Amino acid sequence: MQKVMKGIALSLGLLALALLWLGWQLYGEVQKSRSEDPLVWEQDIQALESSTRGSNDDGRGVVFIGSSSIRFWDSLAEDMAPIEVIQHGFGGAKLNDIVHYAGRLVNAYQPRAVVVFAGSNDIQPDASKQPAQLLASYQAFVAGVRADQPGVPIYYIGITPSPARWSVWPVAQAANALIEAWSRSQPNLHFIDTSTGLLGSDGEPDPDNYRVDGLHLSGQGYAVWREVIRKRLLDEIGAPS
Repeated sequence: MQKVMKGIALSLGLLALALLWLGWQLYGEVQKSRSEDPLVWEQDIQALESSTRGSNDDGRGVVFIGSSSIRFWDSLAEDMAPIEVIQHGFGGAKLNDIVHYAGRLVNAYQPRAVVVFAGSNDIQPDASKQPAQLLASYQAFVAGVRADQPGVPIYYIGITPSPARWSVWPVAQAANALIEAWSRSQPNLHFIDTSTGLLGSDGEPDPDNYRVDGLHLSGQGYAVWREVIRKRLLDEIGAPS
């Protein structure tokens, strides 16, 4: 019995340490996400470059770039197969952050397509940018990528409806509408709407699609993304030859 109790105590202690470490990491990301200076992410970008350098020498990969919803997608490679992916998600990135790092995280890899999820961190209950600002930032991102790869297909995943930011969903919808309309007017730009699959029958975010923080997707939420995003990519760019 004493050994069992010691084992339980050890397990609880390890769990507490793991939660403290996770909490500290998330705290650091939250602090950086409040900054408008993209240089706060420099160490994160260097880590991504180190882990993915040389991963697309054959030009078959698709870059997924954006905030923590891309970073936390642990099953991304499996979910997108046979499409090959380069996973470049970092912390609480805003749209201007991915504009700043597009050269290093997109152009340097010469991908066959680009998938973007960013903008949700620009629209928060206590501080929201205007939809027109987000459109301008996305246009700057596209211009930066297209300066190097004029014809590369770029897909923007619309900002998602989350319980934690439900109060600002109308602002997010307005930003999505602007980006979608502009994308439709440009060659090889695409908008992917996943909001329908993330909402419940009551028209509000289904909590089962989100983690306990009410912000990041759960496994069920990522399954919604997989079904919608993978189908679009396979239909429009196809599997690598």
